[in-house]
Amino acid sequence: MNNEDNLLKKIYKYLVDIGIFRFISDEKVIRKNYKKIFHKKINLENPKTYNEKLQWLKLYDRKAIYTTMVDKVEAKKYVANLIGDEYIIPTLGVWNKFKDIDFSKLPNQFVLKCSNGSGGLLICKDKNKLNIIKQRLRFNLMMKRNYYYRSREWPYKNVKQRIIAEQYMEDKKLGELRDYKFFCFDGKPEFLYVSDGLSNHATASISFYDMNFNLMTLKRKDFPLISKKVEKPKNFGLMKELAAKLSKGFKHLRVDFYEINGKVYFGELTFYTCGGYVPFEDPEWDYKLGDLINIK
Repeated sequence: MNNEDNLLKKIYKYLVDIGIFRFISDEKVIRKNYKKIFHKKINLENPKTYNEKLQWLKLYDRKAIYTTMVDKVEAKKYVANLIGDEYIIPTLGVWNKFKDIDFSKLPNQFVLKCSNGSGGLLICKDKNKLNIIKQRLRFNLMMKRNYYYRSREWPYKNVKQRIIAEQYMEDKKLGELRDYKFFCFDGKPEFLYVSDGLSNHATASISFYDMNFNLMTLKRKDFPLISKKVEKPKNFGLMKELAAKLSKGFKHLRVDFYEINGKVYFGELTFYTCGGYVPFEDPEWDYKLGDLINIK
């Protein structure tokens, strides 16, 4: 693919994100996307696989609280109310527009992200090297997007788009952050994946583990396995307890944590990993994990 094709692809994705196809129903978009990605029709009438059931949940499991849970500003308050604010990464500020940010009042290191979306965050390790004009243009474009339109993940539809600044966090031993993403079903964590370097998807890697922290044969096509041995986190038991508490009452919820310098911090809540289009290396896992979601 040449540079011109890449540019056209980016423009098309942006137009999708701002709702150029908003007149098309959620079900039609889901059916079209599913067939394009998996090269087969989706069975929404009697879903069996993990990905099919995630699409079914998008359409038929809709509660107002879901919007709060995926809002990067409101989710922190929601989670703090359930498990305590000691697990929440400190917020430095929240703004409706990028131009309202007074960078002179921010520390030298911080993280900026949009309240409605995935990726696109700014990790600032040295404010003196920050190109504010470039970031203003970037964030102004991101603020026009509605993450719901990308794959019709309903909880994002009514999230108020804002910018949140958080305290910069880094594990001294790793020199970065490591994600622990727990897949929970009706309040029970069943497995997790550990990710390294997800701030850059081009170089990121992930590995799946069971609830005894044994490496699973489950793999994804889009990420390589973590090459080095991953030590069981010190607070693994606590993470499981917190994940169970936060996912209680939900058919399926992914609960993400970090372990930073020996302490657990909340990451985010996710209803549909990969938008419900997880590229399993072995398709059998799509059926095995689908059995864990009870949609009756």
